[in-house]
Amino acid sequence: MSTNTGMSSCCMSGKIRDGNPVGHVETVGGLNTYVSAPEGGSKEKTVIFLTDIFGYEFKNVRLLADNYAKAGFFAYIPDVLQGDPLPISFLDNVEPNLKTQETLTMVDKAKNTAQVPITLGPWLVSHREAVSRPIIDGFVNAVRMIPGTNKIGCIGFCWGGRYAILQAHGQSKSAEGSSIGGVDAAVAMHPSLMSIPADFEGLSKPLSVGLGTKDSLVDEKTRGQIQDTLAKMTDVPHEVRIYEDQIHGFALRGDWSSDKDKESIDEAEKQGIEWFKKYLS
Repeated sequence: MSTNTGMSSCCMSGKIRDGNPVGHVETVGGLNTYVSAPEGGSKEKTVIFLTDIFGYEFKNVRLLADNYAKAGFFAYIPDVLQGDPLPISFLDNVEPNLKTQETLTMVDKAKNTAQVPITLGPWLVSHREAVSRPIIDGFVNAVRMIPGTNKIGCIGFCWGGRYAILQAHGQSKSAEGSSIGGVDAAVAMHPSLMSIPADFEGLSKPLSVGLGTKDSLVDEKTRGQIQDTLAKMTDVPHEVRIYEDQIHGFALRGDWSSDKDKESIDEAEKQGIEWFKKYLS
């Protein structure tokens, strides 16, 4: 039996990080793309970032890509939403971090909950799989054709997390019969909109997953289903790391002012970097 995980106000929660991105924007595969290069500019180990609903201009994801570049990866953040992210303003007024949630009244929580379908419903229709998957596959193909590119990894967050999992299925066939998409290793941080076990059963490349115990989209039962499904895949490297008391979106939009949250954010970053160092070498 398949389980479908949805989206909630958690998908629109979080904090904006301090700092200034150091990369630049250029056109790659027909998409506006944030590019952050490692020292020396090697494309031997490339990582493609698939964003959450806030898109490729969100400062947090650019700063994270810069950190991956410092670790030796050539990082791309394509605008797979094609100029249609949700506004950053939702970060502060839809669902705050756990510490703030404790102070909210029932009326405030009801307003937040009511806002979700109004905001997300039309957006999800516009960015359904039939629309987004070909865009992502095409971008992976374009990157693979760039001179100097060798191994390609993909990391996805929230909405983008599911597509990172699908890229770990390996290359698929287009309607014309040509090979499209597919990466050499993938990381999915607090993925949403998953179909379980279907999205994991086609796995053919190494996959690392990060989940929070307070994630409203992936409860304990769902985490168990993911772990059970992956446990059957003895021929494909995989891992699932659980982060205590972390909500949906923590790896990209967590509260840096909280020591506990910052520790989880740092560990999630380390999780992805170590996975790619191992499987893109």
